[in-house]
Amino acid sequence: MSIKIIFFDIDGTLVDMKTKVMTKRTIDTLNTLKDKGIIICIATGRSPTQLAHFDGVEFSAYLTFNGSYCFTDDGKTILSEAIPKDDVDRIIKNATKIGRPLSIATDKITVSNGQDEDLVEYYAFAKGMPYIGEEFDDIAKNNDVYQIMMGLTKDQYTDLLEGVKNARITAWWDRAVDIIPTNSGKGRGIKKMLAYYGFKKEEAMAFGDGRNDIEMLEAVGHDIAMANATDDVKAIADDICGDVADDGVYHYLKDKGII
Repeated sequence: MSIKIIFFDIDGTLVDMKTKVMTKRTIDTLNTLKDKGIIICIATGRSPTQLAHFDGVEFSAYLTFNGSYCFTDDGKTILSEAIPKDDVDRIIKNATKIGRPLSIATDKITVSNGQDEDLVEYYAFAKGMPYIGEEFDDIAKNNDVYQIMMGLTKDQYTDLLEGVKNARITAWWDRAVDIIPTNSGKGRGIKKMLAYYGFKKEEAMAFGDGRNDIEMLEAVGHDIAMANATDDVKAIADDICGDVADDGVYHYLKDKGII
């Protein structure tokens, strides 16, 4: 198995969603991969400003906003695709109509027009809180919005997307969603990243646990679901490793002789 690049989701894959920390063993695993010349890449729904810095390890590249904004550690932009402004405006109006606050995210700031229990808990997974700012309307109108985040359940999806033409929902939790450009997604981000580095699909591996990781897993030659992954993720994965709480990524890579 010749692996040159590995993509990792964060929450539920590298970081236990209960403890919200990356273990020393996981950090050591990532550094061992780098020492072997393997590129390590984050693939997350988080924004660039919400990326946690994990002491002891530096990643080579980042897929943020579920692949809508991708860049390397030296600042090279690989992919930048914002939600069309008409769709941003429509989503905000639809969310207001159904009584749901939301957050909009540019590459520089994430700002909310309110908060509810689901949105607060969504942020808590990354040890954050929604920032409610008076500049919300101005940012929505005059800046590129790469992702919209909000508390939402499946029965509200249709109402939220009414009249929306070029944006779609991706979700890793049943009480909240990330809204991204229709043509975006972790899978597209990975394809762009592989093209940038000149790697084949067969030379890429990915680990994930949530529904928004399915496209990522399908875009690589070696895809692994965490034991704590949702059933639909496990169903499409080539392989399943141990639980994030048990350093599943480390044990899988060790067993396969990659580290």
